[in-house]
Amino acid sequence: MKMMKILIVAMAMVFSSTLVLAVDGGNSRKGKYLYKKSCKPCHVDGAEGGELTPLSKTQKQWDRFFNKNKHKKSPDALGKFTEKDLKDINQFLFDHAVDSDQPETCG
Repeated sequence: MKMMKILIVAMAMVFSSTLVLAVDGGNSRKGKYLYKKSCKPCHVDGAEGGELTPLSKTQKQWDRFFNKNKHKKSPDALGKFTEKDLKDINQFLFDHAVDSDQPETCG
């Protein structure tokens, strides 16, 4: 019985921590489109921004990147996007991060 309580508490902690990391209101499909169209040209191997794909960071790292607006080489690059666009791109990157259930590159 005690082991069951521990298991339930552990599952609740994992579930709640996943909810904290989730992006609120982002559309992953739109985010993929926006990333491929606007971000990928500068973030392929050998390009100015260096290779960067969803697999480059964990979910938590992607959230931190967007929460702190950390576009190092060109800080204004994210300024061309609406708040909704940024949520969509973040959702795509979050959903396919290296530690996600469905990790992937962006094709």
